[in-house]
Amino acid sequence: MARKTSPENHIFAVNRKGHQELPARAGLGATVGHFFDDIWVYLSRYLDQTNISSAYVSGMKEDLGLYGDELNYFTTFFSISYCLMLIPSQVIITYVRPSYWLSGLEIGWGFVTAFIAFTQNAHQVYALRVLLGLFESSAWPGMMTLFMYWYTPMELAKRMGFYHSCQALGSMMSGALQVAILETLEGTWGLRGWRWLFIINGIMTLAVGFVGFFMIPDYPKLPNPRAFWLTADHAVMATERLDRHGRSDTKRITWASAKRTFSMWIAYFIPALYIATVLAPYGYNYFNLFLKSLRNPDGTPTWTTEEVNAIPIAGERSMSSVWIWAILSDVFQTRWTLVIAQAVIGLIPSTIMSAWTSNPDTTPLSSAYASYLMTYLSLGTAPLVMSWLSELLPQDSEARTWIIGYSIAGVYAVLSWSQVLIWPASQAPYYAFAWQLSIFFWVLVIAMCVGLRVAEKRFLRPKSQAPLLGEDDGLAAYYRDSPPS
Repeated sequence: MARKTSPENHIFAVNRKGHQELPARAGLGATVGHFFDDIWVYLSRYLDQTNISSAYVSGMKEDLGLYGDELNYFTTFFSISYCLMLIPSQVIITYVRPSYWLSGLEIGWGFVTAFIAFTQNAHQVYALRVLLGLFESSAWPGMMTLFMYWYTPMELAKRMGFYHSCQALGSMMSGALQVAILETLEGTWGLRGWRWLFIINGIMTLAVGFVGFFMIPDYPKLPNPRAFWLTADHAVMATERLDRHGRSDTKRITWASAKRTFSMWIAYFIPALYIATVLAPYGYNYFNLFLKSLRNPDGTPTWTTEEVNAIPIAGERSMSSVWIWAILSDVFQTRWTLVIAQAVIGLIPSTIMSAWTSNPDTTPLSSAYASYLMTYLSLGTAPLVMSWLSELLPQDSEARTWIIGYSIAGVYAVLSWSQVLIWPASQAPYYAFAWQLSIFFWVLVIAMCVGLRVAEKRFLRPKSQAPLLGEDDGLAAYYRDSPPS
């Protein structure tokens, strides 16, 4: 536990509104700690999830005889176990310190990732992917839950956006790492380059997992005692800031909270919206399969293995747009308009690719390249949806934890079967109806955002503000005076 400090020992600066702020000399430690949170997922979760695709186009397909839809089944087995473990993990994290739970699981998936390097057939990979899903299920929902306990509505989307953008960093690192390995370690000690990718990834994940015991902050009212960078003043400041914005304290998940959550219509609406935003741009995951499938007139591959891994980095760099969406969302205090804006952008490549896959001889190949790259611009919806959830249920931390859990569980439940049917590797890149479904999902996202915004203004926002009015004049004024978004 962090030491308690009396009011006279507080070292906060006071702004013009009389609110305490973090002093400049304390900012470095907080920055280092929160930066680690992003490195934690950057080096582990997204790198782990994208390296299977990088390995597939770098020799794994040929070495293990993966000439069917095995790549899709790797995702299926991972998604099933991820889905099954996610809800229990969300419950456990309210009883066990996140610094123990999240770090411990990361160490587990570090070992499993390294073991994939020694597999000899698809069935062995299936088994390890099941274990990997169990260990990784805590990462994204656990960190999203933690953010809601540390950040206010004025900064939550930016923080989630920066974290979410690590998806691109992980993908970029996986491609770049595979290129470097192919050039330097291919054949070393009798191992192919794609096997070295899993070994190195596993070692990196293990190292970061051990450091996580000291760097994950836990909760404001139950800070990590091993976090040398987190002072008592940090925790007190975080608690006071959240109190001013009507955010509830950490609470343990109970059956009563589960029953209450299941009775809310928003507990089904938000997961459905989140699932639609994930499925709509899902084709970007197969950009490397598109590149690998292209042939020159003489039948030789258009791109080398190194280039197949490197070219998607250009699209992943554009995921810096996630930061732009998140910053705009916090600055203008609007979530729904920017989700719709991304949906409109996403409709363009989905429409173009629908035409290209149906008529590749008459539709320019350049339009397919442009569409894959453009799809990356619509990957910033998740931080906005989760920030929106935090604003819709500011006083109900248990419901938020549940909804985050089965929103993400719902995604993986759907992906466990849908990507095999919609994006089969054996059809790449001429999918029968995948891009047409992307159009449908983007239109659905637009309709759901408009519907939720109407419900928010008429029903949800008055209820969420009611307990606060009269208790904190500054907060009441904030809600009263904030412009409608």
